[in-house]
Amino acid sequence: MTSDIRSSTPGAPLVQTHGGAVLGLTLPSGIQTFRGIPFAAPPVRDLRWKPPQPVSAWSGVRPADRFDQQAMQARVFGDMMFRNAGISEDCLYLNVWTPAGATPEAAYPVLVYIHGGGFVAGDGSEPRYDGESMARRDVVVVTLTHRLGVFGFFSHPELTAESARRASGNYGHLDQVAALEWVRDNIMQFGGDPTQVTLAGESAGSFSVIALMASPLARGLFARAIGESGACFGKRAPVVALAESERQGEAFATSIGVASLQELRARSATELLEAAGRPGAPRFVGTVDGWFHQLPPAAVFAAGAQANVPLLAGWNSEEMSGRVLLSEEPTPDRVRAVLREHFAGRAVEAERVYPVSTAAQAAQSLTDLAGDRFIGYATWKWLEEHTRTCGQSVYRYLYAHPRPAPVEAGVTPNLAGGVTRDGDAPPPPPSTGAVHSAEIEYALGNLPLNPVFAWTPDDFAVSRIMQEYFLNFIRAGDPNGVGLPEWPVGRPDASGQVMRLRIDRVPSAEPDPRARYLFLDATDGR
Repeated sequence: MTSDIRSSTPGAPLVQTHGGAVLGLTLPSGIQTFRGIPFAAPPVRDLRWKPPQPVSAWSGVRPADRFDQQAMQARVFGDMMFRNAGISEDCLYLNVWTPAGATPEAAYPVLVYIHGGGFVAGDGSEPRYDGESMARRDVVVVTLTHRLGVFGFFSHPELTAESARRASGNYGHLDQVAALEWVRDNIMQFGGDPTQVTLAGESAGSFSVIALMASPLARGLFARAIGESGACFGKRAPVVALAESERQGEAFATSIGVASLQELRARSATELLEAAGRPGAPRFVGTVDGWFHQLPPAAVFAAGAQANVPLLAGWNSEEMSGRVLLSEEPTPDRVRAVLREHFAGRAVEAERVYPVSTAAQAAQSLTDLAGDRFIGYATWKWLEEHTRTCGQSVYRYLYAHPRPAPVEAGVTPNLAGGVTRDGDAPPPPPSTGAVHSAEIEYALGNLPLNPVFAWTPDDFAVSRIMQEYFLNFIRAGDPNGVGLPEWPVGRPDASGQVMRLRIDRVPSAEPDPRARYLFLDATDGR
């Protein structure tokens, strides 16, 4: 196949993919972008709850100038802003940003970024994942949409029976594999190097990075990995046995009054989405199906059978508000009571790693405990296991830079990392740390695309440093570079270091909070 990046329309780039020609946009910066490229057939009607199927090739030129539909989802998180055509089961599209003047010979490194959203929400069109800033630094960027919730992770005995692999569930992860295969087969035409792909994601996207590192189906499709605030270890392990997943699927079908897979496929997508959002409905998660997941990811990493690639990952300093554990003022006595409640006979040990001698200590320990139980410990455990069982470099960070105040009066950052507006539920106190998802715009250089916050010079300085670390890792598997503070390689022992990215604009390496996490390790992260 011959291809190039040129256009019969002035300023609009034309690329020949395996499916057909796509016509993108040239942005004012010179960056070329292609939006809404199909990487698999629409998973609708008889293809609902089936592995992604190949795209039907098209003749002529397909416009790629706008984001296509996002996956079926409810409005769950207040911080999500979308730039697409709305929700639909027909959602398997990706977006590409290329450096100005890119040619197939350029061989730029590639970043494939998977959005967050708890596997029930999110989309590759969100401005915080925009690829223009990275593309201006000579990286080809790809974002994607995959099936979510009941459409992406539903399992049922009839689905298992009809599968040639005797597997069901994990359709959202199989979509991610299909997107990576599309990148392997097509990204050179956009100026990218298919052998230099960095797979990245935040929250559910980070869970997905782990799933893809553990799955044999994704082996060889990426050369490096980045994970931000998310890991399926300890109690944060949303992967269940096939029999349990099938049982949940049968219970869901019964709850909406259907008795067969044929009837389920006949129901409208809107009806299924509404039913899956009702109180008491199952949470559809990854499945050890014997195909995509042959073992739980934690077992794969423990055995050293995961993708043997360099890893950069970390968590934020305030992943969750302490108010999820204690709604009152966090006095030492009240926080001691929380420790007794959660750790019973080990409360004395808990107080050694979550000290409560003063009011300030108690408040910080409550925040640390809430964040550790939500995301921090599991992400640390992932890094620890990969460091212990792989032969590649591992770099860990603690992101501690708080976002500034919102621009709009009456708007307050909320527990989910978004904002609460006047008239909504009462907001929590202002954050003093970095909340869940706060680092995304900084890492990808997208602060100007989020109009909610009053960004300061300090914010842009932190963003420049964090983005530079990420760019160096994407290019060479090592975040270090000229003019940046040294980021040490992680070690699975007491000398392990975490890179603290913080408000004073001078990142520094420090010992990781190992004592806390070893204690949680002994209590299964609880």
